[in-house]
Amino acid sequence: MVKVKLCGLKRRCDIAWANEERPDFVGFVFAGKKRYVSDAQAGTLRSLLAADIPAVGVFVNDTIDHIVSLVRAGTIQLVQLHGQEEEAYISTLRSVIDVPLIKAFPVETAADMKKALVSSADYILVDHGAGGTGQTVDWSLLQGIERPWFLAGGLTPETVAEAVKMHPYALDVSSGIETDGVKDRIKMRQFMAQVRLAQQEELL
Repeated sequence: MVKVKLCGLKRRCDIAWANEERPDFVGFVFAGKKRYVSDAQAGTLRSLLAADIPAVGVFVNDTIDHIVSLVRAGTIQLVQLHGQEEEAYISTLRSVIDVPLIKAFPVETAADMKKALVSSADYILVDHGAGGTGQTVDWSLLQGIERPWFLAGGLTPETVAEAVKMHPYALDVSSGIETDGVKDRIKMRQFMAQVRLAQQEELL
């Protein structure tokens, strides 16, 4: 069964809605501006989030010390690397924390996909460009992936059915559940409902 990560949550109401919809993960973004949350904000949001929903910290070329501090504080339970972090960085991070690691890759060509597949991260995340663009990956490049992977980029309630057919481990959605740059309760509900419906249809 495909899992769902609702990413870029930053308001108390976002968390309340996530608690209602029961995604498998939520994401806190510690980079950029649009969806950025401070460590303190993330700590508060984590305290409001249902205890059994893991939080993923999203980082872009951040310091290992910063990531480790958030893991040890209990703010995040998984780490997502969305920059140019190399294998040595991943190895060093693994030596100091024992949580699942997700490495994001912009995939526009078969060569991009080949690079992603050899990552030592627990999961790879396939996205369009730098992420957060709302644009879809060329799904023809995603055939036959034989390791756990997250699919991001251009996911909306309307594209869920096709995305599920790609058989990712998880769908990672952010802009597709927003209106005017903030999370939209109705779109979050529609997205989760469409994922469940698509999975039911896959089983028929």
